[in-house]
Amino acid sequence: MGAQVKEIVLTKAAGGVLVPMDPQATDYIAKLKLGAAVRATVKQQRNPRFHRKFMALLNLAFDAWEPAEATYKGEIVAKNFDQFRRDITILSGHYELAITLKGETRMTAKSISFANMSQDEFDSLYDAAVNVILKRILTTYDREALDAVMDRLMGFL
Repeated sequence: MGAQVKEIVLTKAAGGVLVPMDPQATDYIAKLKLGAAVRATVKQQRNPRFHRKFMALLNLAFDAWEPAEATYKGEIVAKNFDQFRRDITILSGHYELAITLKGETRMTAKSISFANMSQDEFDSLYDAAVNVILKRILTTYDREALDAVMDRLMGFL
């Protein structure tokens, strides 16, 4: 009979002990026999609250951003949140380079998905994005004022 494979989420508690974080993990651990050995591969998950904070920062900046009016082939071009997010990510230094079919070099924003970006890299992205937003969009703010606004916003999320 093969080994049962189960992914569970644990959190570090006082005393350096790992404890189950949700009912499924609690049930799994409760069913283990006393002294049973398990093998664990540990991968620290990104903080979902911090991800929400980053998205709130982008939404705040996007709402404040007032690009110049533009047209393309007679059609009015509107601002687009997904493009804005990618541009902020690139300007924050989190991009990959690629060659287009035209032979041009293009910067492509790195994925911010939980699977593709570690917490450390995401922390770096957030700090760099704040700097870009302060320099280019929220120019009347300083870091302290923006942090205060973000703390208030996060209180509502």
